[in-house]
Amino acid sequence: MSRGNKIAAFTMVLLGVGIFAFEMRTVNVHAAIHTLATMNLWWLLLALLVMICSWVVESFVVRMFVEHDGERLSFKAAFRVPLIEQLFNNITPFASGGQPAQLVALMQAGVEGGRASSVLLMKFIVYQFMVLINFVLTLVIGFNQVASKFGPLALLIVFGFVIHVTVIVGLLLVMYYYSFTKKLVSWFVHVAGWFVSAERQRRLQAKMDEKIDTFYAESLHLKQAKAKVFKAAALTFGQLLLYYSVPYFVLRSFGIFHVSLVDVMVMHVMIVMIVSLFPIPGGTGGAEYSFKTLFASFVPGPAQLVLAMLLWRFLTYYLGMLLGGIALAVTPDRMYLTERKKME
Repeated sequence: MSRGNKIAAFTMVLLGVGIFAFEMRTVNVHAAIHTLATMNLWWLLLALLVMICSWVVESFVVRMFVEHDGERLSFKAAFRVPLIEQLFNNITPFASGGQPAQLVALMQAGVEGGRASSVLLMKFIVYQFMVLINFVLTLVIGFNQVASKFGPLALLIVFGFVIHVTVIVGLLLVMYYYSFTKKLVSWFVHVAGWFVSAERQRRLQAKMDEKIDTFYAESLHLKQAKAKVFKAAALTFGQLLLYYSVPYFVLRSFGIFHVSLVDVMVMHVMIVMIVSLFPIPGGTGGAEYSFKTLFASFVPGPAQLVLAMLLWRFLTYYLGMLLGGIALAVTPDRMYLTERKKME
């Protein structure tokens, strides 16, 4: 982990502490202590297990895509990948560091670089599709309820939806309309050339062509491995459901029993969609504000609301950073051959 990444991680922790301290300024200290003393730790433990299970399921997706011609990753090596992804997603703007970090983690486990890139690209495609499906379902189920709480900020949810749809449409265009997509992107680059130098335009065109060609080549693999893709999609859908359910168990730990699991998951999906629009790593600030805004009507007291926000944020954000840092220090197992492959 580079010095810059360490500084970024430390900065995000300090920023989180600052936000929590700011939120606690109006909370009665005795009420907060009483709330902590009377909370149900079993529900909190369940929230922790659900969060860890979501990473475990993601590690199964990694193993599934890596497995090829008798070669497999151990669970230890596969589980290390989503944890390292969490760390670098959470300390980089728009989670831009997660993909490169996963690539390095797979290569450290003995996966060849080109194949590791292919695995991550397939994983990314499946993940984006499942995020979109979850988001469409939540829009149908509870957008009006969320919009009534957010007011004008609900437009951010719509904007996030448009961005995800645009990404999916772009992926589908490359997969099924390769030539048309190259011409379309070339036209956009040509327009961009009106505002940049010819050399910069040339480099941009070459970079976009390379990315489109790479994705198209991997999309052919996806079409040939439909059974594997469907299994990965089902696992990813389950992984997301586990993740979206975390705040429900956090609220139950504070004795809040009148909440619906579906309602809480819908609101968590909306929070995640809004947070993804913030350039600050982890959407820090926006995430906490969104949580307080959406869940204020469910939580009776300010002490419970702030503490619930803190525990939710720790489980879904800071825990990933902590475990990701530990995973970085662990030497991964190398890929191995299955018994059947050894006998061949």
